[in-house]
Amino acid sequence: MTRTVKQLFDLTGQTALVTGGSRGLGLQMAHALGEAGARLMLSSRKADDLQEAVAELKAAGIEADFIAADCGKEEDIRRLAQETVKRMGRIDILVNNAGATWGAAGSISPRPWQASGVSMALP
Repeated sequence: MTRTVKQLFDLTGQTALVTGGSRGLGLQMAHALGEAGARLMLSSRKADDLQEAVAELKAAGIEADFIAADCGKEEDIRRLAQETVKRMGRIDILVNNAGATWGAAGSISPRPWQASGVSMALP
């Protein structure tokens, strides 16, 4: 049985959290995930940019919402994960696209996601 690309990559019923999702690669990923059927939660630091991105996605027929959060702050990461689960029920897909500075030149850890002591695990 031959299946189409859309059938092979069908994300209907899945929820995707896209950090850095208000523009650039994050917004492009959001479009692709949404076109494949995923419901989207976008995040970045700027609510105005997120409102524009969500409006663009909704105009394309994609279910999307947003939470402004700074992924460089542990408390914002926790709030983002908790609020996404509260609003969407669960997170199936994480696109961890938010830009971050891991430290001064020469002090970058070989495991930068551990450098700040922030666990990227969901609650």
